Amino acid sequence: MEEALPSGLLEVCVLVGVSAERAKDAYQIAQKKVRNLPPLDPEVLSVFVPPFISKEESQATNLNSNNFNKTKRRSFRKKKERPKIENVKNPNGEQKAPDTEDISVPKDIDFIGLPQLCFPGGLHITSEAKEDHIHFLVFTDVCGNRTYGVVAQYYQPMQDGYNSSNGQAYWESVQTAKAFACFVPFAICVISRYPYFNALKDCLSCLLVHLRPFKDVDVDDRIKEFAAKLSLIPSPPPGTLHLIFNMKPLQIVFPSREDPDSPIIDLDLHLPLLCFKPEQVLQIITCILTEQRIVFFSSDWALLTLIAECFMLYLHPIQWQHTFVPILSRQMLDFVMAPTSFLMGCHIDHFEEVSQEAEDLILISIDNGDITHSNSSRNEAAIPEVPSRAAETFIKRVGSLQLHYDLELCHLISNTDLNELQMRRRAWQQKLNTEVQQITLQFIVNIFREVKDHLNYEHRVFNSEEFLKTREPGDQPFYKKVLETYIFHSFLKARLNRRMDAFARLELSTQSEEARLYSMCDSPRRLPVERMASKRFNPQYMISKRLVISMPNLQDIKPHDSPIRTSSLRKSETECALKLSSKSISTFKIPEIYFPLMSQCVHAYYTDFINHLTRAINILQHNSALLARYFYLRGLIGLMQGKLLDALSDFQNLYKTDIRIFPTDLVRKMVETMPPSERSLADRKPELKRLISQVMEKQREVKKVDDHVKNFELPKTHMQLNDFVKRIQESGIVKDTDTIHRLFDALTVGHQKQIDPETFKDFYNYWKETEAEAREVNLPCTVIEHLDTNECVYKLSCSVKTNYGVGKIAMTQKRLFLLTEGRPGYVEITTFRNIEDVKSTTVAFLLLRIPTLRIKSVSKKEVFEANLKTECDLWHLMVKEMWAGKKMADDHKDPQYIQQALTNVLLMDAVVGALQSSKTIYAASKLSYFDKMKNEVPMMVPKTTSETLKHKINPSADETFPQAVDVLLYTPGHLDAADRLGDAHPKLWCALSEGKVIVFDASTWTIQQHCFKVGSSKLTCMVMVEQSQVWIGSQDAIIYIINIHSMSCNKQLDDHRSHVMDIIVDNRNSIPSEAYSCSLDGTVIAWNISTLKVNRRFQLPCKNLISVKLHDNHLWCCTGSCLLIATTNGSVRQEMKIEENLKDVCSYFLCFQLFLERDQVWTSCSGSSDLYIWNATDLSRTPQKIHLQDCSEITCMIKVKNQIWIGSRGISQGKTKGKIYVIDAEKKTVEKELVGHADTVKALCSAEDRYVLSGSGREEGKIAIWKVE
Repeated sequence: MEEALPSGLLEVCVLVGVSAERAKDAYQIAQKKVRNLPPLDPEVLSVFVPPFISKEESQATNLNSNNFNKTKRRSFRKKKERPKIENVKNPNGEQKAPDTEDISVPKDIDFIGLPQLCFPGGLHITSEAKEDHIHFLVFTDVCGNRTYGVVAQYYQPMQDGYNSSNGQAYWESVQTAKAFACFVPFAICVISRYPYFNALKDCLSCLLVHLRPFKDVDVDDRIKEFAAKLSLIPSPPPGTLHLIFNMKPLQIVFPSREDPDSPIIDLDLHLPLLCFKPEQVLQIITCILTEQRIVFFSSDWALLTLIAECFMLYLHPIQWQHTFVPILSRQMLDFVMAPTSFLMGCHIDHFEEVSQEAEDLILISIDNGDITHSNSSRNEAAIPEVPSRAAETFIKRVGSLQLHYDLELCHLISNTDLNELQMRRRAWQQKLNTEVQQITLQFIVNIFREVKDHLNYEHRVFNSEEFLKTREPGDQPFYKKVLETYIFHSFLKARLNRRMDAFARLELSTQSEEARLYSMCDSPRRLPVERMASKRFNPQYMISKRLVISMPNLQDIKPHDSPIRTSSLRKSETECALKLSSKSISTFKIPEIYFPLMSQCVHAYYTDFINHLTRAINILQHNSALLARYFYLRGLIGLMQGKLLDALSDFQNLYKTDIRIFPTDLVRKMVETMPPSERSLADRKPELKRLISQVMEKQREVKKVDDHVKNFELPKTHMQLNDFVKRIQESGIVKDTDTIHRLFDALTVGHQKQIDPETFKDFYNYWKETEAEAREVNLPCTVIEHLDTNECVYKLSCSVKTNYGVGKIAMTQKRLFLLTEGRPGYVEITTFRNIEDVKSTTVAFLLLRIPTLRIKSVSKKEVFEANLKTECDLWHLMVKEMWAGKKMADDHKDPQYIQQALTNVLLMDAVVGALQSSKTIYAASKLSYFDKMKNEVPMMVPKTTSETLKHKINPSADETFPQAVDVLLYTPGHLDAADRLGDAHPKLWCALSEGKVIVFDASTWTIQQHCFKVGSSKLTCMVMVEQSQVWIGSQDAIIYIINIHSMSCNKQLDDHRSHVMDIIVDNRNSIPSEAYSCSLDGTVIAWNISTLKVNRRFQLPCKNLISVKLHDNHLWCCTGSCLLIATTNGSVRQEMKIEENLKDVCSYFLCFQLFLERDQVWTSCSGSSDLYIWNATDLSRTPQKIHLQDCSEITCMIKVKNQIWIGSRGISQGKTKGKIYVIDAEKKTVEKELVGHADTVKALCSAEDRYVLSGSGREEGKIAIWKVE
């Protein structure tokens, strides 16, 4: 439990040295002028553990000593009865008396090995004074949790005698040169859970300054005061708020981590770049990624830890999983004999010994920048080279860094203020650290970016073999080694869990438009024409990134026929350094801590801390990110004071300011240890009762995360249909379940319905071979210039004789052309759009009948003939399928149909290649999906639908099954210099099932943000509240607030107690200031948009509230049984009940729409195909009724210009379809009936009254874009 409780920066502070008796013996030897004094064994002299107030003191001041506080450690000095500390003595050699209090020290601190690490080179009494110095330690427990130590070594002079004060030793300074003196070293070690290397170094430097001038003051008391200060300083919450503490003479800065998943960085990240060339840095990173046995060497103990820690941070978010001991004392050198992977550090004096005694080590000298191998019994290969393009970019970017602070100072005036000088240096270092982080993170992204293309998220499979095949030959040794490591395995787990860490954020933000296109479709990988010509990302070929703030003209956007195969590293990403905007840093000054350390002083410190935070909160009302940090700190301090309810209230405020830093485990422990009296008080406050309920429910709902990772392997047993579907999805060939079912039928033609391992293997190998062959097609430039840049060659025939000449027929996603032999040339056969007829026939040649393919084109008089011989039947099937798919794609304005046709065609090819039997063509015909649809079902799209429909997109492209589109929201773009370029584009937000949200860039209809989740319940409504926020209502009674720029949910409103059904914004003013939300139980809440505080809350006298609209300072509310008009304060002005006004309708209202410019209220009822139009001025009047033809139920409606667009479940050609009716509000007549969906229309939204977007149910799960007349 202690691990979850709040702790200050200090875990324990230890004084290490030698006892007075042993020092005196050494002194006597030194008087004999022995040159080389033997080293002494250091020992722990004193231990200081928080808290530093006795129980009696605490009770004397009537502090609230609740159960929560009683779990803290109660002493600062070790008992001699404890096994580890039974020999602890004071410097006089006297055994310390056992303390009267019950004592505990951190269980993960090894006090036996600690003295050796505080003096890793040995403890030597010297005849000359030495300069104080610092080094750093890292401790790792069996669970992999790390604690950090900062050690300050200092020397005290010693003469014949010594003065003693309060039982503690003070070595009297030698004032005369005539007296012979020795200098005895001591070490003060501060151990913390947090890696504050620079901050704690500064703290210890201040302590040493304070220790020197005091000759008759208890040294332990000074160290105790120092330790007490550190124990009272909290670690800052994640974000941009740094804490400052006045340690005198220095101002100590404790930086925060950037976000909850990021490490604390309080060291100089450029140190390795000063010690090693960029090429050597890459070699060391490679050694770490390939999990070598690595030993650093240096003559400077401090550098060993700092350099090792820098390399750990270079890899973030990838984490080193093995032994990490950056400093080995001379007694620990045998650790390097360990057989497993490790990273350790030794003094340079031991270099020869280690290199000769241990085998297969990577030896890295920090002092001279050398990287060598130790003696090896095997001929170990050299360190593999990192991927060349990533290395080039890394080296180039490192070369542009300014690594020397002195060069920054040349043009600046000298600063006489120490703290100002320190702050200037810190600001420079922080900027440099950010740049180094960006460079190293971009390097990690560049080498592992395409891993995701070979993952199957559904079955958690990584196809390592196929991934390796796509790597450049020179890069493969690197990847082969890395892919075998535990580091990479953990990285795969994070990718499969879709963790949005630093890697994922940078990978997404630097993703090209082509990669976004590729991610939207389930289509085979092929090399596009653009890559063949090596026209890599030439601006003239890039999709235009238009800065628009209105809906793009969709007629100008060509539907993308196919995904584009992305290369390993993009020029636009590697050669052009990504410039991430550095966030502005805020600071908070921690109040002074006064001594003597008594409970009153601690209480006063906590009170001052809370008062300072409260003043800051009251002043700062509109910066929610900073407010969250203040609330977090105030909650933490309130908790330490024992004010549990106040602490809970502060943590509750994080829901509305930044929920990402909500301390779930801490709050749960608070609740579990809360006294019954306080729990009763908390339950009386609804918001705290709700918070407690949520935290405890999360505890019960926690499921074990499935973090296994499988490498794809070919099956070894026979497969039934379900197992076959799983295996094909794992292989990455295709995801769509219906397509796999057809493939199963094809492969089992003439056999029982199961597939043997050999058939699967043949099919898989043939698929991969043809994929590899297609990637290696090298078209001459004279051919490439005839093709579009995104065209891929998917299939090449054998060399055949045609009436256009001899050559190979090539098929792309758009056309057929002849690649002529001899001097390679291009002859167009036809585009699929222009095909008029396709026939398979035979022609006579001597006594033979040669199978021939004939293709008639609309644009050419001459019929193309090709003597394809044995390939003829297959090509006949493929061309017909592509022709039908293209026609379907054009008719339905849905480019995914051509992608599906491509997949079908290539599956046909693989089936024919794998089966090699007389029934192969019949088997392949099972995959002719679109051709059969064309022949069996009329494909004619009604003229009105075809003219109005502009485009279709599929938000479920990455899913194995289509998912219903529950809510749609269009948000216009905004040109803001502070925003990223992508934020200027309009966006389409799409809510799918189980809290999933997909965001499209509405200027290109590419996915901008892959699925992120807000809760796990069905989402009911979305609205753009202001330029930077989208509010999403959910059936879990929570409103999720999405930051448009970061695409993350960092705020929640949890004041509702039932399904949130609707959210509206008061747009009467130019800047929206208030929003209204309603829930199913009839609750309406008015929110202050800027502060997220509840302005008003009221309960309507009804249940089943499904929708609300705002007009003329009145709320129009639709419930299942009635329509209500209420003021914004909740007073009901008018009510119309369905049973009184629609006596012939035995149902309830399903949706409604206001058209108050015409005094109209439009409603629909469940199970009815009738629209009811009410008089808005008098709801008691009988409504007008419009009957909709072929409609089963009206599901949604929106107002667009002078029209009402109605979404429904309808009937078309005898089948259930999603129908849209466009009704003229003035004439009350149906202007258009649009049939654009294969399932119920579930959602409608308007894009600036120029386009309407509709989403369908889970049978289809697509979005249609309609032009408004």
